[in-house]
Amino acid sequence: MRNPIEVLNSLISKASNEGYHYERLYRNLYNAEFFLTAYQNIYAKPGNMTAGTDGKTIDGMGMERIDRLIASLKDHSYQPNPARRKYIEKKNSTACRAGSASTSSLKKRPLGIPSIEDKLVQEVVRMILESIYEPTFSNYSHGFRPKRSCHTALLQLQKNFTGTTWFIEGDIKGFFDNIDHTTLVNILRRRIKDEYFIALIWKFLKAGYLEDWVYHPTYTGTPQGSLISPVLSNIYLNEFDKYMAKYIGSFKLGKKRKPIEGYYDIEWKLRQQRYEVCAPERWETMTDSQKQEALKKIRELKAAKLGMKFSDPLDGGFRRLFYVRYADDWVCGVIGAKADAERVKADIKQYLSEQLKLELSEEKTLITNARDAARFLGYDVFVSDSEHFRKDKNGHTRRAQRGKVKLYVPRDKWQNKLIEYGALQIKYHNGKEIFNPTHRSYLISNDDLEILNKYNAEIRGMYNYYRIADNVSVLGHFNYVMKFSMFKTFGGKYKLHISQVRKKYGYQKFGVKYPSKDGEKTMYFYDGGFKKQRMGIETADVDIIPQLYQTGNRNGLITRLKARQCEWCCAENVKLEIHHVRKLRDLQGKKRWEKLMIARKRKTMALCVSCHDSLHAGKLD
Repeated sequence: MRNPIEVLNSLISKASNEGYHYERLYRNLYNAEFFLTAYQNIYAKPGNMTAGTDGKTIDGMGMERIDRLIASLKDHSYQPNPARRKYIEKKNSTACRAGSASTSSLKKRPLGIPSIEDKLVQEVVRMILESIYEPTFSNYSHGFRPKRSCHTALLQLQKNFTGTTWFIEGDIKGFFDNIDHTTLVNILRRRIKDEYFIALIWKFLKAGYLEDWVYHPTYTGTPQGSLISPVLSNIYLNEFDKYMAKYIGSFKLGKKRKPIEGYYDIEWKLRQQRYEVCAPERWETMTDSQKQEALKKIRELKAAKLGMKFSDPLDGGFRRLFYVRYADDWVCGVIGAKADAERVKADIKQYLSEQLKLELSEEKTLITNARDAARFLGYDVFVSDSEHFRKDKNGHTRRAQRGKVKLYVPRDKWQNKLIEYGALQIKYHNGKEIFNPTHRSYLISNDDLEILNKYNAEIRGMYNYYRIADNVSVLGHFNYVMKFSMFKTFGGKYKLHISQVRKKYGYQKFGVKYPSKDGEKTMYFYDGGFKKQRMGIETADVDIIPQLYQTGNRNGLITRLKARQCEWCCAENVKLEIHHVRKLRDLQGKKRWEKLMIARKRKTMALCVSCHDSLHAGKLD
C-alpha cells in the first residue's frame, strides 16, 4: 500500500493544472494507512469520547474496526449514520452590538455529532479534498485554511482597504444549513471524475440527523460538526471568490483621483522657491534677511500644501473595490459613492441567489460609512480621518493616518466576556453604569493553582485574539476587573478581605506557590501588559501554499497499535484496542493503570481485548 503522505503530495502537485481531472480517488479508501493517518489526526480531540447515534466512541479503536470499515467501503455497503444533533449557545452579535451587555440575547447553533467510524472516513475524504483544492483557493479566503486565520483576514483588510469610503458588511443567512447539494456536487465534478468518490460525498450530504431520537433527512447544507464541512464550504464559496475577483476588475474606474484645484499651483510655487534656495549661485548672493525670508516662505508653502487634500474624495471618475472573506463572513471596501456600494451589494445578492442558491442576511449585511465602525470578526473596523503628521525616513513630513484602516477592540466584546465569566456585574445608579467586579463562586472549590491558571488563561486568550488591534491597551480595563474578581474569589474561598488576600499572596506580584520536581515554584498573575503586536502577512508566510503533508516518522500511537503488544500484560502478536480517556485530569490515580497513564502523560493505552474488557469491568489492577 502506498504511503498516504506521498499520495496526498502527488494530488497537490497536479492541483495548479486547471485542466487536470482526478480519477480513481475512491481506491485510496481501501488503504488502511490512510485510516491510521486519519486516526492519528483526530484521536486527541476530547469530542471523540462523545458517542454518536450508534452509541460508540473512539475508545476501543483497533485494526479490526478499521478493517471492517474498509470492507464496507469496498463492497459499497457503507452508509453513514445520522449525526446526533445538539444545540450550543451563540451570542446574537447584532443585539450585543446595538445594546448593552445586559440586553444581549442568545441564539442556539445546531451542532452535528457524527459516529467515530464516520469521522474516520470523513477525515480521509477531507485530506484528499484539501490536497486537490487548497492550492487553488483564492487569496481573499482565510477561513478553515492552513496558515490562515482571523488575524490574516484582518491584516489583509487593514493593508489593502486604504482610502475606503464605504464598507459592506456581508453575512450569508444560515450558510452551512443552506448549501445546495446539487450545486456543490456539480462544482466537485468539474475536477473529480470518480463517481464512487462523488457518491460517497452524496451519502454524507444525505445522511440526515437525529434530534430527540427522531430522524430528520437533510435536503440542503453540510452539518456543523462534520469534518468535511469546512473544506466543502470553502469549495462552494470559492466560486463566490472567483466572481468577486472578476467583479473587482470590472468595477475599477480611472487611474487616480482628480486633484484638488489649486494644489498643483502651490506645488509649483514650492518647487520654484526651493530652487531659489538650493541653487548655490543664488543662495551665496543672498543677504541673511533674504535667506530667512526665503526659508519662511518655504515653510508657509509647505504648511499650505499639507493643509490641502491632494485629490477630490468625491471624484466620480475614480472607483475601487476590495474584498476579503472568512468562512461565510465577508466584507467589501468601496472607494466611491454610496450608490456604488448599494449596487455592489445588489449584484452580490443576485449572484448568490441565482448561482449558489444562497440568501444574504438583511439583518447583518450592512452598508456603513467608513468613518463609522463596521464589525468584522469581532473587531471594529473604520478608516481614520486624522490629520496627524510625521516625518518619514527621508525627513519629509507626511500625513501618517489619513485613509488608513484602524482595527479596534469593541467595548462590548470584553465587557460581555466579563459578564459571561461571572466576573462583572453592572448596576445602574442615577442613570450611570457602575461596574462591580464579583467573585466566581463556581471556582471556589478548585485549588489555588487552578483558580489562578483559569484567570490567566482567560486573560491571555482575550489578549491573543485582539493583540493586533490599534487600541489593544484598553484590555487593561478587562485585566483590572479580572484581577479584582480573582481577589474576591480567593476571599470567598478563605473568608478574607481583599487586603488580606493580597497580603497572603503578594502585593506587588500576586503568586501561588506549588511543588514541582525542581523544588517549589510560583505561578504569578498575568502582568505581561497589552501591547500591540505587528504580525506580517508576507507572501512567503501566507500566499504560497506549501506541501500540506510532510514525510517523516509516524506518530507513536500508530507505532504502538501496529506493534501488536499489550502495554499491560505484555502479550505479543495479539489484537489490540486503544483505550482512550477524555482528559488526563479525569483520572484519579487510584488504580495502577491510571497511575501508568498519568506517569506517561498519555490519554491512550494499547491493550489486548482481554485487558481492555477487564479495565471496563473494573478488574484491571
